[in-house]
Amino acid sequence: MGSSAPGSIRIRLFASLREQAGWAERQWPLEQPTTAEELWRTLELPGAMDAVRVAINQRFARAETPLQNGDELAFLPPISGG
Repeated sequence: MGSSAPGSIRIRLFASLREQAGWAERQWPLEQPTTAEELWRTLELPGAMDAVRVAINQRFARAETPLQNGDELAFLPPISGG
């Protein structure tokens, strides 16, 4: 605490997103304010963002919600079933 060093967030991918990207979890530096939507483009994740659910700290959130140091960001693909 009290450090002026940039923070970081944890990014998690689930199901088909994890398989397509080839990774499940990463720490990502948070050097300036950003959103899930901006990170989706930066990470060049597969598919369209509008079909993906976003969770911040295990709660569904809007893709344009600002991320904070220490947050956990999860991208969840559409889930079908019956």
